[in-house]
Amino acid sequence: MERNLWEIENSLYSDEIRLIAGVDEAGRGPLAGPVCAAAVILPKDLEIPGLNDSKKLTEKKRDELYDVILEKAEAYSVAMASEQEIDDINILQATFLAMRRALDGLSVRPDLALIDGNRETDFGLPVKTVIKGDSLSANIAAASILAKVTRDRLMEEYDKQYPEYGFAVHKGYGTKRHYVALDEHGQSPIHRKSFLKKYEAQKRAAEAGVFRPGE
Repeated sequence: MERNLWEIENSLYSDEIRLIAGVDEAGRGPLAGPVCAAAVILPKDLEIPGLNDSKKLTEKKRDELYDVILEKAEAYSVAMASEQEIDDINILQATFLAMRRALDGLSVRPDLALIDGNRETDFGLPVKTVIKGDSLSANIAAASILAKVTRDRLMEEYDKQYPEYGFAVHKGYGTKRHYVALDEHGQSPIHRKSFLKKYEAQKRAAEAGVFRPGE
């Protein structure tokens, strides 16, 4: 692990800030399934070789690091916001909800939470946003791996329940294969209706023989 992954945390540690949690999410963009968030508190200056933004790692490496993080973390928590909650309150608020649930699920209360990105809300404790934090902060990188691996494994379970959609392959993202499956089978119970409004409107227009410029 690059030592600079601890630069942000080390600049923030003080007598008042001893426990810092990293928080990240996985699954904001897919057409199906929940959004997942994780909160992780690593021991100060812990070195985990290969730790990085989950998107920059292979699935095999993520799985390996997932086990190491669970073993080494002082505390961790993973939480979801369902596709129904995403439809009800929008993806940004559902992401905040999953993050809040993850923080609330920690066995110890952090003095500060580092949130990946540039958007924040009231999490009930001091927070600091970090743009591209999953590649700059050890705790956020660890959280990104827990969130990604947990969500991917859940989508693989959903694939067994709804095999016609290919969730194990694309994890719910809007690939060509996914849209073909939607054309053939319609929406499943875990699809995000709010994410498919434009697709459904275009489909109805095509079925009605209506031409819409630009579509």
